[in-house]
Amino acid sequence: MSRLTAPPSAPAKAQAVLDAPRAYLGKLRDLIRDTARTTPGIGPLTETLKWGEPAFLTEATKSGNSIRLGWKPATPTTAQLLVHCSTTLVNEWRNLYAGTLAFSGTRAILLDLRKPLPRPDLAHCIAMALTYHSRKQTS
Repeated sequence: MSRLTAPPSAPAKAQAVLDAPRAYLGKLRDLIRDTARTTPGIGPLTETLKWGEPAFLTEATKSGNSIRLGWKPATPTTAQLLVHCSTTLVNEWRNLYAGTLAFSGTRAILLDLRKPLPRPDLAHCIAMALTYHSRKQTS
């Protein structure tokens, strides 16, 4: 009978690369949940996976657009907060925060894992995404 052993530990530098996005995305997840909890009209979030990435939906109220969190090994120091590309959200955010946040096309805010989470600006963007549909109905 063979004995199963645990895989060898990753070298410290490799482990740090793997741990960085996990910790950062955890903080981003907390900010999304806190923003949803403190913003009127959003209601409870549904957390799921979309395309293998953590996603947050406003299923109960249908108030907003879903948000996904992304990270790719090809860009190990960058996390992404993603929204559906057919919305106007990234353009709205770009108009408000071009000097403080980085963007990719019409679908993402790019976040540098080596820098602190830009909480106030990001919380506002998250609130805008999670109220996207309800804001469009009242416009």
